[in-house]
Amino acid sequence: MSASASDSPPRAGAPRYFGRLQLLRLLGKSQHTMSWLVAERDGHELMLVLPRVAPQAGPALERWHQAVRRAARLAHPQLAPAVDTGVQDGWPYVAYDMTGRATLADRLTKKGLPGPEAAALVAQMLQGLAYAHDAGVVHGDLQLSMCLVDEQGQARLAGLEVACESPAAQALAASAAGHAAGSQLSTQRAAAERDVLALGLLLHSLIAGTPALEEADIGRALVRLPPLGREIVRLPWAGMHPVAEPLRAIVNRATDRQERQRYRNARTLLLALEGWLKTESATDGGVLGLLADKLRAAGVLPALPGAGARAARLALMERERTNELAEVVLEDLALSFELLRAVNTAQVRGAQVSGSGPVLTVRRAIAMIGLDGVRRAALGLRSWPGPLDETGAAELERLAERCKRAGRIAMALRLPVYDGEVVYLITLLQNLGRLVVQYHFADEAVQIRRLMQPGAPARDGEPPEPGMSEEGAAYAVLGADIDALGQAVARWWGLEESVLGMIRRLPPTATVHTPESDDDTLRLIASCANEVVDATALPAAKVLPALQRVVQRYGRLLDLTLRGLQEALHEPSQARIAQTAPMPLDIGGGSPVTRSASPGSLRAAAALRSTRTPGAPGASR
Repeated sequence: MSASASDSPPRAGAPRYFGRLQLLRLLGKSQHTMSWLVAERDGHELMLVLPRVAPQAGPALERWHQAVRRAARLAHPQLAPAVDTGVQDGWPYVAYDMTGRATLADRLTKKGLPGPEAAALVAQMLQGLAYAHDAGVVHGDLQLSMCLVDEQGQARLAGLEVACESPAAQALAASAAGHAAGSQLSTQRAAAERDVLALGLLLHSLIAGTPALEEADIGRALVRLPPLGREIVRLPWAGMHPVAEPLRAIVNRATDRQERQRYRNARTLLLALEGWLKTESATDGGVLGLLADKLRAAGVLPALPGAGARAARLALMERERTNELAEVVLEDLALSFELLRAVNTAQVRGAQVSGSGPVLTVRRAIAMIGLDGVRRAALGLRSWPGPLDETGAAELERLAERCKRAGRIAMALRLPVYDGEVVYLITLLQNLGRLVVQYHFADEAVQIRRLMQPGAPARDGEPPEPGMSEEGAAYAVLGADIDALGQAVARWWGLEESVLGMIRRLPPTATVHTPESDDDTLRLIASCANEVVDATALPAAKVLPALQRVVQRYGRLLDLTLRGLQEALHEPSQARIAQTAPMPLDIGGGSPVTRSASPGSLRAAAALRSTRTPGAPGASR
């Protein structure tokens, strides 16, 4: 492309030609860049992207060319290829083909875009941006006018490194001057994080239909957020299109006022958006598809430490000593879950007597598959700690111990008619999602815990910034609820809907209603026990108030007092789980761990027993 030196650069009031190119209209401008729609003599349309301030001839212009050429060499479906670069009267430019394409600025209306459409467009741009960041290239000035969309909805990112003296160009200058490589990497990392924040603001604008902070220039809005400013950007509740809660959590995290809560790189934001999109559309892929692949490769959980000794004990046990064998199996969450999976698959269930119901005890699973089946299941488990590193393994082991503690507390809180092992396993299964996330998505689990932690006070004397809820943090990191992942695993195992309902933990803000069935009661007992364990993990000053809230939620329905709950916590169960079958109603004492069963709880148990059908979940099966 040639250009006449007598023409002026394109700016407000500029002539209609830039060299041999006819200027059609200004597509967009910011503090750092501008883009023009131009036409060649044959009518072919291009987009020119130029810096707002032309770099001085010499080293500055050469650095600009180096950065732009590096970016132009990248080949990715979501990066718009540069068809030409050059300089006209001291104004450097990059040209992009506009055939069949339009900018997002032209497509956006005040109604905004539906959430799935906006998320899909931004996810495509994140793919290209992540590829560029991996290559050490940043954008530097993400704007709606830099995003090109064709008629098929394919999005491509244009204008990489065009912003004059971009952070990457400065890094190149530092390298030429002999500065430390660490300084260059820090500069590029900060520039990449700025790109991700800018794309979060762009996603906000697409959904809301209006620019964030009423700033058409995303760069101007960006500097009004902490740490440079004090503004808050969150999606409005009222809009032309409904916004799903997972997507709202993702968008709000992308622009969060707390820097530590934001996405650190393009791939973490991409994972969350793709996870939500594919979960929402019920298609393969996303976090559920990735989890399915990981389950096939590494199993649900690894055998906990000491699996070798347990396998040796299994080999020496007699077939008739089912209860003792069940106790050994229950020491290992992975083996317990594997047996439940094995006997609840469609193939095994089809061979059972009609109406027998799901298998929810290890005792019954052992009776069905035999000692040889238990040995095979134990030998088929991935050895500890699977693909986890030392830190991830330690966290998984701590989580497993918390889950088992919750199971024992649930046994202590149950009504006497319920099988202790059923209650124990349902409590464990309510944590299935947390366990598989820690095992298969260890890095994401760290992010989720970090987002849940309170931050520093916004100003001196103010309370700390609250952390996210677990649900919101999981949405923001994975694009899916942790409990939904546990439900997916249980559904893949073949567990029926009644069991899926019981292992769905009661949301912490939900109202606790009087249970209408055994299933409801078992779900409440397990949820209560898990909330108790969560409460005990809080800072010491917050434990007692949290336990009091648990008693307020469940006390009337489970005949639970604060004193009884504290006794259950300080007197760990010594009972063997596999031998805690339902207690006869004429026994006046309660569980050996907790308060004695009151007349009210025994009457409730009698009422439940009188209405229970054979094979109901509370029965010893």
